[in-house]
Amino acid sequence: MDDDVYVGNAGKDAALDRGWLLGHFKEPGSPRHSDAVEIKWGVHPRGEERARWVRGEERTALLVLVSGRFRVELPGRSVLLEQQGDYVVWGHGVDHSWVAEEDSVVLTVRWPSVPGYAVLREDRADSPA
Repeated sequence: MDDDVYVGNAGKDAALDRGWLLGHFKEPGSPRHSDAVEIKWGVHPRGEERARWVRGEERTALLVLVSGRFRVELPGRSVLLEQQGDYVVWGHGVDHSWVAEEDSVVLTVRWPSVPGYAVLREDRADSPA
């Protein structure tokens, strides 16, 4: 395989790394390593929710619904993605969380790729007041 080309399947590759296909956390030298952007293929069963709100966001994010019904919670606003292709974008400094209202697949693009945002699923917390 050419070292500058990677061919894969989002569903299969995502299962190996909590959904992440591209970002700073991939092996240096791999075409999937990037400090500029992160891409996630998120497969979420109905009822799954983010373990806790992301606070003090340093990135911009784009979340696109591939299938299902997915709610993104933002301060003072709830955004429901229910038709394939529905999307939401939020920027630097916008806290957020989410919940899968139905079995859902979402594509997330975040930039830049910044270390330090892993959240353990067991760590459940309430949304901000």
